[in-house]
Amino acid sequence: MIALIRLYVRQLRRHDPTGLAAELAFRFMFATFPFILFLVALGASLAGWLGVADPTARIIATLDSTSCRRCGPFAVKRYAKKDGLANIGGWLAMNDDRLAEQCRNLLILTEGFITYGGLAGRDLEAIAQGLREVVDEDYLRYRIRSTEYLGESLVKSGIPVVRPIGGHAVYIDARALLPQVPPLQYPGQALAAALYREGGIRGCEIGTVMFGLHPDGSETPATMDLVRLAIPRRTYTQSHVDYAIEVIRWVAERADQLRGYRIVAQPPQLRHFTARFAPL
Repeated sequence: MIALIRLYVRQLRRHDPTGLAAELAFRFMFATFPFILFLVALGASLAGWLGVADPTARIIATLDSTSCRRCGPFAVKRYAKKDGLANIGGWLAMNDDRLAEQCRNLLILTEGFITYGGLAGRDLEAIAQGLREVVDEDYLRYRIRSTEYLGESLVKSGIPVVRPIGGHAVYIDARALLPQVPPLQYPGQALAAALYREGGIRGCEIGTVMFGLHPDGSETPATMDLVRLAIPRRTYTQSHVDYAIEVIRWVAERADQLRGYRIVAQPPQLRHFTARFAPL
């Protein structure tokens, strides 16, 4: 019996179930995120076709506290660093008092008292103010139009991007732009490195580096190899976006000169955060 227990423990250590669970959760999040963006864009297109000028206001008006009470127990986790217009923090909301009490107790043990949750007063004020300003229609119009402007300009230049254009980022199809780079030589990473090297534009590979490695150590090409160009909120003017467009065009015109990369060091899970690469 003891030998069986020891064998089981060794197998657990070798297979790292907690790490695999974290990686599966991360993969699921990124697998559903593009589909959610597609549904949002499709909904906006249908609203425009049906003549609904501001569908967001109607949707928000229906999501009052009464409708939430009619739902079953649920919880919502939200980061405030992006759409909350804050530098750090977030919140956890739920409609179940017993679950909320358990979360508050855990918060006190791990982060801080419930009135601040480990955050400085300045950060709490930034979150409160950011939540007011982020729903301002003029701000939303400016932010969405800035991203749309970047995407439309790249499309006009013949650069392959994922369409329709999203609200926070433009995704360049690196596999289509760099057909000479095989997926297992990471065309998304090659394009991201070229953009940073030539113009200081920092993008993010979303492709084989992120999704290609399997728990058994094998590697296969991801469905797509993209480079995400996320636009920080309230940071760039149109001249900044125009500069980014010029740099991307310059790199795209010389795309046939780019070569792939190989990984020289990587962690067993979530390698796209800390892996190191060398050009081929």
